Amino acid sequence: MKRIRTLFLLFAFFLGITLQSNAQAPYKHSIGATLGTTQAVSYKTFPTQHFAIQLDLGTKYCYIYGIHTWSFELAPNFMFEGRLAGGLYGLVGGGGSIGYNWQTFWWIPREGQVPGWDNTLPYIESKHNGKAGLNGIFGLEYKFNIPLTLQLDIRPGYRCVFARYFSDHIFDWGLNFGVRYTF
Repeated sequence: MKRIRTLFLLFAFFLGITLQSNAQAPYKHSIGATLGTTQAVSYKTFPTQHFAIQLDLGTKYCYIYGIHTWSFELAPNFMFEGRLAGGLYGLVGGGGSIGYNWQTFWWIPREGQVPGWDNTLPYIESKHNGKAGLNGIFGLEYKFNIPLTLQLDIRPGYRCVFARYFSDHIFDWGLNFGVRYTF
């Protein structure tokens, strides 16, 4: 019973923080695109003065151990954002990602291996896996006097790719540029 009461109080506390006024936030909502290692539709909102939530839905590219990897993922990020000078804001926080990962590469058969009817032609092999990860986010955002904001961020993190019989744990990163319409 004590545990339920504690959870309820924590929920009420965070709900109260979320419903605070955002008088000093640079804007309330924004929607646009993230480009770079992540190509995604991006939505960002400020529930409180300095607390921002950013959701990116799209594809992400990564080069791992000589293999080109793509994933389709949802990446929520929670960050603290404060004014540095004029319309320039600094942001720091963390988040995660969950999605679907695939790797495509050319496979050239060795002597004695028979991939199909013709042993001389290379063919494309593809691996499909689940993916989950945790990341930090650090960057700068500039809010213009018009309803436009530009964001440059770096997202170092950890990625785990789940296959049928194994999992692969790797360092993950992203360098992104965002353009969003504010309202």
